[in-house]
Amino acid sequence: MYMCSPPDAPKLPSVSVSPSAEIVEGSSVTLTCSSDANPAAKYTWYKKNGDPDLHPLSKEPQLVFSSIQSSASGEYYCTAENELGRRTSEYISINVTYAPKLPSVSVSPSAEIVEDSSVTLTCSSDANPAANYTWYKEEQKLLQSPEGSHYLTSVSSEDGGNYSCKAQNQHGQTSSSVFIDVQCESHIPPKSYMLVLKLISMVHISRLAPNMFLCLLFDKKFRCFAHQSHQICSWKHFTKQILFFTIIYSITIITSNKKSLTT
Repeated sequence: MYMCSPPDAPKLPSVSVSPSAEIVEGSSVTLTCSSDANPAAKYTWYKKNGDPDLHPLSKEPQLVFSSIQSSASGEYYCTAENELGRRTSEYISINVTYAPKLPSVSVSPSAEIVEDSSVTLTCSSDANPAANYTWYKEEQKLLQSPEGSHYLTSVSSEDGGNYSCKAQNQHGQTSSSVFIDVQCESHIPPKSYMLVLKLISMVHISRLAPNMFLCLLFDKKFRCFAHQSHQICSWKHFTKQILFFTIIYSITIITSNKKSLTT
């Protein structure tokens, strides 16, 4: 004798993912939601941190990614609903692995590189799992590490040239390059500075009038020639001789190559 099942709200939905092994970018992935309910439940899929009211991903028991992308990584859940109730599943996590994206390479300092200075080459790439990095100079291997940084100390003109960084994991590899130009010291023009010293002197005119003081105000001009790599100044100025005096200086840099500086 046939017996009708009593109406029943959905039970806690179960969720599964296929394939259950590692999920690689570009592969096909299916999430399945199921729940015991009478009448049969209707299903809706969501991604965690999304807006359930505006962005349901699917209103079918299965959520299908025909060619899954790295941006699909995250946690998903489904709801099962009929006229007697609504239940929400536990979260299911999706981790999409992928080959390294095109690396970003940078050089520090980014300004002109001169002999005897230090240089840092940095390489970074979006990858899952994280990439290992290998630096080359003109196809010659220099360094392999998970950090992606290569350090050059006391560089010479021979260190100039084309450097490339390869980012690699088990899903693939890609590379980017950067050119370094090392300038010789002799090619760097010296910097020159012009100083004006405002000289305020209180002079005791002891030989002329013992009880008299004379306040003098005049300018001195100084020029400094400093080599960029050593910062050594050679100061040239004209000195006036004035008996006995006490001096207060206020110093203003009025020219420094193309810019005016003030101290």
